[in-house]
Amino acid sequence: MTPRASISGFTFIRNGVELGFPFEASIRSLLPLVDEFVIAVGAGQDDTRERLLAIGDPRIRLIDTVWNERMAERGFVYAQQKMIAQYACTGDWAFYLEGDELLHEDELPRIRASVDRHHANPQVEALVFDYLHFYGAPNWLAVSPAWYRRECRLIRNTIRSYAPDGQFWVVMDRHKRGREPQAALADAHIYHYGHVRRQDYMQQKMNQVSRYWAGSAPQVDYRRIDPQSLRRFDGTHPALVKHWLATEAETHFEPDPQHQPTRRERKHRVSMALERLFGWDLSHKHYKLVA
Repeated sequence: MTPRASISGFTFIRNGVELGFPFEASIRSLLPLVDEFVIAVGAGQDDTRERLLAIGDPRIRLIDTVWNERMAERGFVYAQQKMIAQYACTGDWAFYLEGDELLHEDELPRIRASVDRHHANPQVEALVFDYLHFYGAPNWLAVSPAWYRRECRLIRNTIRSYAPDGQFWVVMDRHKRGREPQAALADAHIYHYGHVRRQDYMQQKMNQVSRYWAGSAPQVDYRRIDPQSLRRFDGTHPALVKHWLATEAETHFEPDPQHQPTRRERKHRVSMALERLFGWDLSHKHYKLVA
């Protein structure tokens, strides 16, 4: 009998409490699927590390890190932290979940089934998840091509891969030239809550993030968005995030009907019209579907 594929979970986090991340719920949502959970914990100013230890699961392994504060090249510090955690994973597959992303408990069996179904096929190097980007409040979704609709979050840990930034992977099996992972659909969603955290948390996050992108932090105002890029969400949220949604997230949001779309937003309106007309998906992709 072929042994069941092992899965390592991994992430990185720093100042998760101060910046309003639902990182505890995020980690707990993935724990039922993994054999170990590796977390690169950056030295910070709050009790993030203590809260991770308080989860009390023996599968969690912390790696203490110090961020390079002089690294201001397109968010590469996030890639560094992501790979510190991934390189410490020992499973057949590595599952990357960011601190504001959760899995829904109802979909865990489908994810496990997808791993089991594709594990014996070396052509499938990664699994792709459909994204739900919550925006402004938990009952709104951002759906324009500006927001990636699908992304790899689970990759074989037995191939040469690295992250040029925190979001995606490049497979390095062609000497110096990288390529996108070959992937299959996971038949599940990632619930992304980064843009429903309280706006004061988001402003603190933007103030910190900007230093790693060699830019200045914009003033956060969730109402400054094209209403045509949003739609209502009428599904259910993961049970583990409900307390955070009630205490740490914005609860009341309505898009500004008088918002004047930017040039970029007007471009996305055209893209959405073409998508509706031809059934296309014009959002950016970092993978190649092979199954």
